[in-house]
Amino acid sequence: MADLIGLTTHGRDVERSEVLPTRGHPAPDTITKLVKRLRALTLTLLPVEVDPESLIEPTSTIITQEVITAYRAAAGDFEQALPYCLLRARAEFMWDANHNPADYGENYGRAVACEVLARKIAHLFPRDKLTDVMSTRYQHLQIDGDLSETASALEMAIDQHCIVFLSSSEAQEVVNALWNGELVQVNNKNNDIDYVPYSQLREHTFISRIDASRMSVPRYQNIFRIVVWLFFLVVYSQAVREPLERIDITHPFDVWEIILYFMALSFAVEDTFRFFKLLHFVVWWRAFSFWNIIAFIIDALLVAAFALRVAGISAANDDAGAHWRLSSFQVLSFVAPFIWMKLVTIFDGYKYIGTMQICVARMLKESGIFFALLSVLAVGFAQGLYALDAADGTIESPYTVINVLIQALLQSPDYSKFSASPVGLLLYYFWNTVTAIILLNILISLFATAYSDVVDNAEAQYLAFFASKTIGMIRAPDSYVYPAPFNLIETIFIVPFENLPLVHLSEKNYAKLNRFVMSFIFFIPLTVIALYESTFTSDFGNKNRWVESWFRGDDEGAEDAVENRNPTVDDMNCRGMEISKVPFEELVKVFPNTTQSTEATILKEVVELRKKLDLVLEKLNA
Repeated sequence: MADLIGLTTHGRDVERSEVLPTRGHPAPDTITKLVKRLRALTLTLLPVEVDPESLIEPTSTIITQEVITAYRAAAGDFEQALPYCLLRARAEFMWDANHNPADYGENYGRAVACEVLARKIAHLFPRDKLTDVMSTRYQHLQIDGDLSETASALEMAIDQHCIVFLSSSEAQEVVNALWNGELVQVNNKNNDIDYVPYSQLREHTFISRIDASRMSVPRYQNIFRIVVWLFFLVVYSQAVREPLERIDITHPFDVWEIILYFMALSFAVEDTFRFFKLLHFVVWWRAFSFWNIIAFIIDALLVAAFALRVAGISAANDDAGAHWRLSSFQVLSFVAPFIWMKLVTIFDGYKYIGTMQICVARMLKESGIFFALLSVLAVGFAQGLYALDAADGTIESPYTVINVLIQALLQSPDYSKFSASPVGLLLYYFWNTVTAIILLNILISLFATAYSDVVDNAEAQYLAFFASKTIGMIRAPDSYVYPAPFNLIETIFIVPFENLPLVHLSEKNYAKLNRFVMSFIFFIPLTVIALYESTFTSDFGNKNRWVESWFRGDDEGAEDAVENRNPTVDDMNCRGMEISKVPFEELVKVFPNTTQSTEATILKEVVELRKKLDLVLEKLNA
């Protein structure tokens, strides 16, 4: 079987440039059958529970080269779809694990095995086929017979947060190409997408590189977002100073307020579009992540501040106007912590900030247990204290009870509030004990566990996060990206030419309109991008190689090249002297096989020794 797949005895791919079958795109029924076959193989491979760490190890005694060979052979002529199908099988095993707690360990181990196999099999594909393997989109048949959403292996891994697969060099090679714009997204007639090299779409000239589509490149989108958000912070800081600089309470919006609310509207439109995109393209609960909720709070507060400001301007008298104006700036001031908090998401393309964001998100996720217990206990204690307060026939505001409970939770209890009621004081003591000693320690332990889980595997976690961020920027089938605040121009002036019947343009003319408008609006950014790409990432041979080396440092390339194994000496001062007196092939004969575990190596040597003993016994008997 190893010869059929094209592997050596050590499992290495002999022909990295072999031509894989490229016959028709497999139908959903074919993909479903392959997934079921892989599930059957995995059930046979792991009939019992195993430690997931033993599957992830590079020298795993379970995921051996022979097992990888068997899985590759199991795909037949559809080997290119194998990583996608393995990740699909992983999703099904995870569903089984989450819905069958008794067999959670067994099914989770099988899911991990599928992910590890997908990573190792992707490593065996030739490099020129890697983009197709990662980005080709497939469908499968769901249990009810309907077709699934179209997805690629890379998208399937992102939706499942497969850190083992996404942290591989193969996945990151495609992700980095998408991030840098070396691969670009092209929409086809079936509302599907393909990834093609950008160098095949444009000539290698400075003028041709001034291309409006480059605004959709994730790296340039990220830089543009950073600049816009920093400008927004400046605008917000000036807008909240307006009450100090103007005494006339009925004065209309000043310039800073106009810019602030214009940008706020654009961010609200962008966040709304992103929310519905998440609902459509990924699992629905991912649309309600912590940072999406923060964005919703920012948008809601800015809209409320704007509404109150308008109410103050249009008020019938000065007193009412002053009241609404004060409320508007109070709400606007309340936005500040959330705006500065969102800086974390703006700069999360940098590794340190991204890792910190992962830690925060994981801690907040783990704290759900704490807040669930806290909410139940808080309702019980609030009801008990309120009933004790009402026992004497007079009651205070319910907010008073809520206030003293929150003060106690924040380590500032007010015991004098219940000094007249021994039972109430006892109950208040009990609340302080439960929150300060039990619940807060549970929260601390949850935070510590979440932090250690992320930090112990920080590299893989960040690479998976970076892949999700990159694909999230280009996943929606949008050929013309107008970053905020310019998305309002698209919404008001461009979109009607696509949707409204009376002014509807053909696809070709609509594309021309978008290119013209984007080239005009983003002329300066596009010129900077074109200058950067034509100077530092030039395709004109080695014309600007020295500039690239100057900025990026030395890149030795593949140290395992054939010419590096047995170098010759061309030094005139060292005639007759050689480096390669001992050939490279002889040197490596004494090296251990690090692709196998110690147990597998010992077992192999025992088998070879047994064969020799059998041969000796056979000769002695003869």
